[in-house]
Amino acid sequence: MKYLSHSFPLHARMWAVALLCSAAASQAQTTEGATPVLREMKVIDSAEDVAKQALGVSTITAEDLERAPPANDISEIVRTMPGVNLTGNSSSGQRGNNRQIDLRGMGPENTLILIDGKPASSRNAVRMGWRGERDSRGDSNWVPAEQIESIEVMRGPAAARYGSGAMGGVVNIVTKKPTDKISGQVSVYADAHQHGEEGSTRRGNFSLSGPVSEEFSLRINGNANNTAADGRYINAGHQAAAWATSMPAGREGVNNRDLTGLLSWKFMTGHTLDLDVGYNRQGNIYAGDSQNNTGGSQAAIAESMYGKETNVMERHTLALTHKGKYDFGTSTSYIQRIVTDNTRLGEGLVGAQEGLINTRGYTTNQLVDNLVHTEWEMPHKIGGLNQVLTVGAEFSRQSLYDPTATTVTQASNIGRTGRRTDTEASIASVFAEDNMEVTDKTFVTPSLRLDSHSETGANWSPAVSVSHYYSDTITFKGGIARAYKAPNLYQTNSDYVLYSAGNGCVTAVGTACYLVGNADLQAETSINKELGVEYKNEGVVASITWFHNDYRNKIQAGTTSVSSTAAVYEWVNVPEAVSQGIEGSYRMPLGKTIEWSNNFTYMLEHRNKTNDDYLSIIPEYTINTSLEWRGVPKWVMTGTITFYGVQHAMKYDYNGNLVSGTSAESVAPYNIVSLSGKYTVKKDLHMTVGLKNVFDIRHWRSGNAVGVRNLGTNSTTNLGAGANTYNESGRTLYASATYTF
Repeated sequence: MKYLSHSFPLHARMWAVALLCSAAASQAQTTEGATPVLREMKVIDSAEDVAKQALGVSTITAEDLERAPPANDISEIVRTMPGVNLTGNSSSGQRGNNRQIDLRGMGPENTLILIDGKPASSRNAVRMGWRGERDSRGDSNWVPAEQIESIEVMRGPAAARYGSGAMGGVVNIVTKKPTDKISGQVSVYADAHQHGEEGSTRRGNFSLSGPVSEEFSLRINGNANNTAADGRYINAGHQAAAWATSMPAGREGVNNRDLTGLLSWKFMTGHTLDLDVGYNRQGNIYAGDSQNNTGGSQAAIAESMYGKETNVMERHTLALTHKGKYDFGTSTSYIQRIVTDNTRLGEGLVGAQEGLINTRGYTTNQLVDNLVHTEWEMPHKIGGLNQVLTVGAEFSRQSLYDPTATTVTQASNIGRTGRRTDTEASIASVFAEDNMEVTDKTFVTPSLRLDSHSETGANWSPAVSVSHYYSDTITFKGGIARAYKAPNLYQTNSDYVLYSAGNGCVTAVGTACYLVGNADLQAETSINKELGVEYKNEGVVASITWFHNDYRNKIQAGTTSVSSTAAVYEWVNVPEAVSQGIEGSYRMPLGKTIEWSNNFTYMLEHRNKTNDDYLSIIPEYTINTSLEWRGVPKWVMTGTITFYGVQHAMKYDYNGNLVSGTSAESVAPYNIVSLSGKYTVKKDLHMTVGLKNVFDIRHWRSGNAVGVRNLGTNSTTNLGAGANTYNESGRTLYASATYTF
């Protein structure tokens, strides 16, 4: 186990629990014996509003983003919410610095990203490898932080209403809407790292908004961002022995270019029609990363590409949304089309060269995602119960063209050389939710969703949530839902093939193997449960929540050959996995000028029940605590500390062998301290200056989680990186400024 300086002791995992319980108890004592004042409900909420009030829901505001702007990706601030971690999308640690949002230990592939309530699915254009890895940074970086009104983080049962892909949860990015008068904003951001080998960021963006006539209003946003790649040898001296002759790369850089527009038409009273048009470009700046950390003479082309763009993701969006108000209720309906072009240099598709740049020629994958959605909310009263009924329907179709997915020359060894380069799938859905005021203190929201997938068939997703207002200060909340995720287009495509010369195979010594798609896969499902209590009184807000996710039919590479003539494996469903833990939050004023905010997550378990291995590399606990001071006019000062618990390595390698040596090495607990100050120069100008990682606690990537396959002994050399699969940046100074007009 590697220990970092300023680490936090293990007993810290109980700190937040004790703090929360003692605070709630002390506040409860002040109201003991008093007559409870029950919550007055004149108009009950819609089912969607109820979902957003669940204990497993957090909201990040535009002001939060101003006080602590992310360098580039909003995942940097989403990770400070309870139940949220950043992990690679593969337990092997491949592409380890491509860390994405992981909710409640369910993995990035089970986190659904929404932009204004509409799915963003561009990462599905990136090829999926043997261990579930994609060379992608996900979908959380399509909207610049300065153009966001709020970010809603929904975990557990609250997220199940959004259909396929939301088993872990949902992150909904809400953009700023057109204003009622002509206005604009210009923002700039820059940071400087103490360690010159860490990539820095420069960003500038603008927005222009307002009415263009009595009926029409317009909003236009533009953004240009450049985040440099880490130095090629940033991890020198830290690589695991299995990659002693190569160099695990640091973080890749990115060039962002974004231009979006919204035209809103209020064509009659209570009815609007919004036209969204957008273009986003993310150009990856190469830092030397490859799927298997290969280097030396085999990587001459890749080495020459350091600091250059090696792949570009271009996203074209078009959406038309209607919102209406009627005597009987409201409606929201939209049509959305997203076309994603994934253009990249050619990569090796076999053996140790898989994922390694091997040509200067580019190819393009294209993903087309069409979505039609409608939902209607209707307040009503039946049997004396006030209710809000929501009914809706949705149809989505994804089609993928990938000319590289079927070009493995060794595929001829298992036949079918004329493999198709395109695949598609569709999901038709209907759903209904009803929020019922059972008593003046108790509200129940049952729901049912039916998704019919063109490849895996029908899936029923029932759910129910309950809120009981015990008093004017204490509320009990709980929920249970069956969540769902359809296989991706690579997993169901029987023409998609991967090849390994033996290193990645569960076969005899030196025997090559193949992985192909499986049209008979079942959808992944999860029974998500949460139960907790919330306390509010005179500025004090506290909550504690237990969550438990039973994960069924997880999709991974199979271990039993489906061919009698060659080692051919398919994507298969594995029976069971589980993720459960405790989340809590506590916020209180310390006088008139200081507010203290805390949240914590403690993972009780997150494991595959088949082999008892971890589902991902995440901290055993995370505690976020911050102090906000407004004691001087025009200034808001914020100090934050994040404590990360031990991060355990995977127990087994991909051949099922128990790992040892550095492959079993954990990351010890550590903490990150940051400071920031927002200064309002005048009404239309504010500036933010901050220092991230004040005590310069760094972490280096040592390579992939496990070592390399030894064909002579048919075992894994246990000289891998264990949990040391990512870089944590050191001390960083940043500044931003925003001018509004």
